[in-house]
Amino acid sequence: MPLTSSGRTAPRAHLRKGLLGTLLIGAACFGAGCDSHVGIEGTDWHADSGDAAQTVTDTRTAPAAAIGGVGSVPGRPEAAAAVARWAADLRGRGLDELAGRCWTMAPRNVHAMYAEPQTILDALAGPGSISENAVTWQNTEVIVTAQDRDIATGYACPHVYPTGGEAGFNDADARHTVRRFLSRATGNPLDPADREDAYPLICAAGRTWDPDGTGKPSNVPLAVNPSKPGTVKTFVDQSIKSEWPRGGYITVSVPVTTGTGNQTKQIYTLKSGSEGYCIGDVSG
Repeated sequence: MPLTSSGRTAPRAHLRKGLLGTLLIGAACFGAGCDSHVGIEGTDWHADSGDAAQTVTDTRTAPAAAIGGVGSVPGRPEAAAAVARWAADLRGRGLDELAGRCWTMAPRNVHAMYAEPQTILDALAGPGSISENAVTWQNTEVIVTAQDRDIATGYACPHVYPTGGEAGFNDADARHTVRRFLSRATGNPLDPADREDAYPLICAAGRTWDPDGTGKPSNVPLAVNPSKPGTVKTFVDQSIKSEWPRGGYITVSVPVTTGTGNQTKQIYTLKSGSEGYCIGDVSG
């Protein structure tokens, strides 16, 4: 996903009535680093955890039929099917339940992006297109993008952005990456499928890493080994905070209790990529 010239993704903004209002409220919250319904500043806390005439005269080859109201994707029939399963829940379930089903996404983003279901469903009705690591549906109002790795599971929760705006991952995504990392470390993953081999959260070896801005990239090893049980015993979800230190990097801090009983604040440094954020360094 593209980043702005400063390296950070732009907040959602500039959409028509309904979705516009929701995303602008979310944008104000983005700037303050909050995620909850009640807007607790600096945290991710969530209180609730063709017409008939054309049919006769148009002799062009018709596109493949939509699946569950989701337009087909040339060469990727499984994409429409995976998003159609999610779209059925968008029609019939509340946002809190969707946040639970879309556990790879930050709950705040689920509530902001999915607030106007009909706008999303209208975009999904058209044909989809393949892009890097994702499949996209788009109309004049919104862009709906599902990641390939989510499509592969058979149930894909897409990201939704205003058409003409800048698409990308935000600070809530970064904080949620750390939440998932710590939930795994404490033996309580958000979903049994949330494993490092299936959903990598740690930056791959060999990735360019220059969090100090020295111009001398290096591969910084993690100070915390996520595969070692007991490294972190508990963490304070209500106090996960983030800030943009420089460029495309973001830091996320969270109070934790280690396996030895020490209470400390750990600081995670993350970088955004085409599939989301990865953790490159942990200190504290």
